[in-house]
Amino acid sequence: MAKTHSDIGLIGLAVMGQNLALNIADHGFQISVYNRTTEKTDKFVAENPHTPGGVVGTKTLQEFVASLSKPRKAIILVQAGKSTDAVIDGLAALFEPGDIIIDGGNALWTDTIRREKALKEKNLRFIGSGVSGGEEGARFGPALMPGGDAAAYKELAPVWNAVAAKVDAKTGKPLTGASPGKPIVGGVPCATYIGENGAGHYVKMVHNGIEYGDMQMICEAYALMQGLLGLKAAEMGAIFSEWNTGALDSFLIEITADILKQKDPASRKAFVDVVLDTAGQKGTGKWTSTNALDMGVPAPTIAESVFARCISAIKEERVAASKILKGPGKKYRGAKKALIQAIHDALYCSKICSYAQGFQLMRTAQKEYNWQLNFGEIAQIWRGGCIIRAAFLQKITEAYARNPGLANLLLDPYFNKTVKKAQQNWRKVVSLAAECGVAAPTFSSALSYYDSYRSARLPANLLQAQRDYFGAHTYERLDQPRGKFFHIDWPEKNRPQLSM
Repeated sequence: MAKTHSDIGLIGLAVMGQNLALNIADHGFQISVYNRTTEKTDKFVAENPHTPGGVVGTKTLQEFVASLSKPRKAIILVQAGKSTDAVIDGLAALFEPGDIIIDGGNALWTDTIRREKALKEKNLRFIGSGVSGGEEGARFGPALMPGGDAAAYKELAPVWNAVAAKVDAKTGKPLTGASPGKPIVGGVPCATYIGENGAGHYVKMVHNGIEYGDMQMICEAYALMQGLLGLKAAEMGAIFSEWNTGALDSFLIEITADILKQKDPASRKAFVDVVLDTAGQKGTGKWTSTNALDMGVPAPTIAESVFARCISAIKEERVAASKILKGPGKKYRGAKKALIQAIHDALYCSKICSYAQGFQLMRTAQKEYNWQLNFGEIAQIWRGGCIIRAAFLQKITEAYARNPGLANLLLDPYFNKTVKKAQQNWRKVVSLAAECGVAAPTFSSALSYYDSYRSARLPANLLQAQRDYFGAHTYERLDQPRGKFFHIDWPEKNRPQLSM
């Protein structure tokens, strides 16, 4: 029997919204739904009449608000930006003090900070929650990254913990087997309170930046096996399947194996061979890279993955350039098995560096925005549900358990030992890529990041001297305390002359 009022509501019945609503209803919560297009609401409710919790359709925003139990809780899953602001404004006009608005879209964290502040002035509570896992995750268990009002999250937590992906308490591996009406019972939920105001959406943004890096690294491993060894898609699919049983065990490696084994239904060729080599993007990887630049945090591998998508987009220009620009023409003549293992090691080492950059970025952001982020818990909730879910994240969880104040993942004993053992293969792969003309921007940038980070002295001393020469920007000295600056009166003959 339906309740008089629903436990929670959801606005926006695109695929993500529909799937999350069904996930919530499967866990026994009655949910009210509203969409600007009434026909979509009616169709959705009619197609899902027998969920454990129940789905209640509403035709107007006023009816939607009236259908919710107090304090009201409403999830927004509409297009980020102006559409989200419009829905928030509509709810704010109807909600009462203490009611809770939850933005589950891919919002820019600064927008979340602005919205939370504005709603607090109206005595309304706001949660900006990252939701990762795509359509499948929303339906059967996403990774959830809520930030905002801590007391409000305590009221939302029973729903968020119930619908989140679950991992095994001992191994950290995702629990699978959910189906409509039969959710996963037990396990550790991939949801935790991240921090104040925009912290949840910020962490989701960094997750997406890391995701960009993971995907590009896998593509480079594929390109190297294809370009240096001439392997066919199905052969590479088998290799990725094997990799998925070891240290590289992850959702993205798993689906890569599936993709490489897939035949194109129309031509019967390998499916991947008929896909146009231009990649799209929604902007969160760019946000991560831009923010890293703004805060002065080195995140070159994440940035290179964004640039790789950008260069893929200029297809016609690349085709024209390929007829003019020539590479080295060198071929790999070594052992096949050894190179495959080397590519595996290069992928794993590059992955470590990419995650190190992402966590270092979050570490700096918490100081900038006065957040208290728990990096071990962040790694924990990424172990299931989200796109970057991987066995590797258990190692990060353990690293922060050993040392919550860890400055960089590379300094953890496990990751230090892993890179030390594998770096010869990593260097071999990057060298071969350069010698044979196979682009490997994330592998290369990750190695440069590693070599820079382990260097006690970099050539920036020369760079700063250059800055002092042409712009009188001053410099610090090795034989003087940090923070004390000097300047040399350089000869005028070589200095730029200001035009009058």
